[in-house]
Amino acid sequence: MSEHEHANDSEREQPTSERAAETGPAAAPAPATASAGGLRKELPDEVPADAAAPAQEAPEQDAEPRLTGRQRLIKGLWPPRVTRAQLIVALLLFGLGFGLAVQVASNSDSDSALRGARQEDLVRILDELDDRTQRLEDEKQGLEQQREELENSSDQAEEARRQTAEKQRQLGVLAGTVAAQGPGITMTIEDTKGTVEADMLLDAIQELRAAGAEAIQVNGVRVVANTYLSDSGNGVSVDGNKITAPYRFKVIGKPQDLEPALNIPGGVVQTLEKEQATVAVERSTKIVVDALRAAKRPDYARSSSQ
Repeated sequence: MSEHEHANDSEREQPTSERAAETGPAAAPAPATASAGGLRKELPDEVPADAAAPAQEAPEQDAEPRLTGRQRLIKGLWPPRVTRAQLIVALLLFGLGFGLAVQVASNSDSDSALRGARQEDLVRILDELDDRTQRLEDEKQGLEQQREELENSSDQAEEARRQTAEKQRQLGVLAGTVAAQGPGITMTIEDTKGTVEADMLLDAIQELRAAGAEAIQVNGVRVVANTYLSDSGNGVSVDGNKITAPYRFKVIGKPQDLEPALNIPGGVVQTLEKEQATVAVERSTKIVVDALRAAKRPDYARSSSQ
């Protein structure tokens, strides 16, 4: 064989071996082990760990009992879970409801008192309201008359001094610095059981003022705008002066207005009689109120005309 043919044969064999070397690793057979007898035994395919987990957990989920909708609702509501904010809101709502109930009950009591009143009592109450309106109207007309007198008087300075002196006397009566007399009533309260308290006497004073009382005296103590009452042992203290039963009120005003105001249904007389006290009201054409109060100069207030 010539050298040329030998070289061609070598070139033909070389690609075959290179191809075998390149394709050898890719075409490697599946892993296998040789047994003692020399036979090949294939291994089983590997099972992923994620796929096996649900199979193990499935029995545990199936073992837990399923709850119905009603059971879930009961489980959510009981035991109750109360927070601090919910407790505070509940207490506030309870207090509000209690206050409304008390208010409705008090209004019902007053309405029932008027509803059960006799016809003559209702007429007297209406007359008292009409009298109050008339008193306010008379006061308005008196002020207008004073203004006209000042405007039409030839000596306005003298008229102003006269009106000022008259106004000073009126204010002195209201302030308790001047004695007063006039028509009115005398109310005597006998308290043998010791059940009359300061607030009951204060209600009587307020009712008399509302009915048009211009001067009030209780057991020798003049009642003025800043008078205060308090319980004191077996009696009552009026502006620091202790008084005991019987309590005697001297009141100057229109008797036709003062007495009905005390005897209205649910008024002062009925309230005191419920406390086992006896009340006697007597009209008079002349009541003298001579208890005086010392004039006190205010510390800070001054007249705006100065």
